[in-house]
Amino acid sequence: MRGSATDPTSTPGHRHLRRTAGPLASAALLLPLLGAAPAHGSEESSAGRLQQAFATAAADHHVPQSVLLAVSYLQSRWDRHGGAPSVTGGYGPMHLTDARAALATTEHLSEGAEDARGDSARAALHPDVQEPARSAVPARLRTLPRAAELTGIPAERLRTDPAANVAGGAALLAAAQKELGEPPSADPADWYGAVARFSGADDTATAAAYADDVYDILRTGEERTTDDGQLVALAARPGLAPDTAQLKRTGLRTLPTDDTECPRSVSCESVPAPYAQFGNDDYGNHDLGDRPASQRIKYIVIHDTEGAWDGVLNLIQDPTYVSWNYTIRSTDGLIAQHVKAKDVAWHAGNWEVNARSVGIEHEGFLANPDAWYTEAMYRSSARLVKYLSRKYDIPLDRQHILGHDNVPGPTASTIPGMHTDPGPYWDWRHYFQLLGHPFKRTAGKRAALVTILPDYAANRPVYTGCATGGQPCVDHGSSEVRLYSDHDVNAPLIKDIGLGAAPTEGVNDLSSRVSTGQQYAVADRWGDWTAIWYLGQKAWFKNPPREPSAVPAKGFVVTPKDGAAGVPVYGRAYPEKEAYPAGVPAQTVVPLPYTIPAGQKYVVGDEMPGEYYYAVTFTTDSHRVVVGKDLYYEIQYGHRVAFVRAADVRLEGSAG
Repeated sequence: MRGSATDPTSTPGHRHLRRTAGPLASAALLLPLLGAAPAHGSEESSAGRLQQAFATAAADHHVPQSVLLAVSYLQSRWDRHGGAPSVTGGYGPMHLTDARAALATTEHLSEGAEDARGDSARAALHPDVQEPARSAVPARLRTLPRAAELTGIPAERLRTDPAANVAGGAALLAAAQKELGEPPSADPADWYGAVARFSGADDTATAAAYADDVYDILRTGEERTTDDGQLVALAARPGLAPDTAQLKRTGLRTLPTDDTECPRSVSCESVPAPYAQFGNDDYGNHDLGDRPASQRIKYIVIHDTEGAWDGVLNLIQDPTYVSWNYTIRSTDGLIAQHVKAKDVAWHAGNWEVNARSVGIEHEGFLANPDAWYTEAMYRSSARLVKYLSRKYDIPLDRQHILGHDNVPGPTASTIPGMHTDPGPYWDWRHYFQLLGHPFKRTAGKRAALVTILPDYAANRPVYTGCATGGQPCVDHGSSEVRLYSDHDVNAPLIKDIGLGAAPTEGVNDLSSRVSTGQQYAVADRWGDWTAIWYLGQKAWFKNPPREPSAVPAKGFVVTPKDGAAGVPVYGRAYPEKEAYPAGVPAQTVVPLPYTIPAGQKYVVGDEMPGEYYYAVTFTTDSHRVVVGKDLYYEIQYGHRVAFVRAADVRLEGSAG
């Protein structure tokens, strides 16, 4: 999905925390047990204020500092996001939620111009999307008002003052511990039930998955510099074993046992998308299939929802709407499965990709950089993707783990309407670290290929279009690097002829951007600049050795066969005409308005036969998988992938 979001209106600020009454005596007793918290009167360095805030809040509310730090890391990685709310109205390092205040002006859904089904054998699907009815706000989205009640700190301070926000989180944990009848123990192992309750989940599976993540963080430890320059550290406790029996006393419901396809390490429930017939021989909102027996699943496509959880789940249950396989909730990482992996969901806008992929939606907004994705959601998503990768033998790389914004338009006319989520603010570098496949240098200094790998926090290109009026988006870290027609930031941006319009810095304009993890062939170098082959052009980006935007790589590339002035590029890998049996109309193989000129090289992601899944009727008796003899290579052509016929190109290896 794709859409724009309203610019956050909250103003970040920083005030000294006014602690609640009676901390000193209890703090004196607890400090030796809770950790090395500096004395309240000690001089604080600018970079240590947040660490001190955790120590103070832990002592004031009788919560182990390590537990408070680990919960906060899972919520926000200790970032404050400039005081702006997340997609679920969460604020500050503790992600305290205030949904009525934060979501009142941001909840929306947009289908854009893309036909999500992407099958030209059928009429385009353009659902009439209605704004979902607002339901009562659940408790997991009202933790900030509750923290205000417990601490007496005004809600505005809890939103904007990180130290107050941490104190509010500590108060919530202490209250949860008390409600469970547990003492305020100094041992982190005794807080499992309170952590599970803090998640806001209403079922034991989700709460346990959340608490398990917190205790994984406690065991491994973490250290990082936050988005506002605060150095925060949590020492590792490798042998820590929590009292998981406390979960039984939380009073949470048990998710019904079902046949969802999820790893045991996450919480997962079934919210099925309906396979239903309606109207004039139409049906929705997916197709029954027999994958992977009849078709290999080759891709996982990462989306964001452009809407909040309840509204999105209402849409997936509408047979006249589109579909995807999974949705992941921001607050706690709960996964809902809608379409079985054996079936074909309508999510990517390209039937070729739909037929060979699984689509995962993440609660979020691409054009609101501080409507941030939580660490709980990133981790839950990574576990799901690792599980699917193992089950269906899908490589964990950017040629197979695609963003919706990497999916090509199947035909020339569809290119301008293709969606652009999850957008430049999705942290691909961190995501692949969680997948256990971090991007890294794999070749020598003068290698023929590069992997795009900017420092997410330091890489801050200017984008426009996040709010009405054309104002710049807020200054924010990004996974994407801008491309120029020469080695000069004042040179024109690279143009995408498929889009037609002049390139811009718009947050949804993919003309001149490369993304973390994508690989390209080096075309030239000039000082601190590197040029790559991109959309049939030489495209330059700044790549200084001390602050690189890319690292050397090795792999396979394709180039036009000798004697060819150029070769066509396709948006889908369909079989040759002779492969179609009687009763299945042959699909035309029409190139996109792009070519690979002689001498240019593009990185190969995969080799595959031409394939087409014919499924245009509600009953499945006429469904067929047509496989041809023509072979294709998937390549990284621009920001999006594309396909070339193997017969048109020469495959070359890059040893680096």
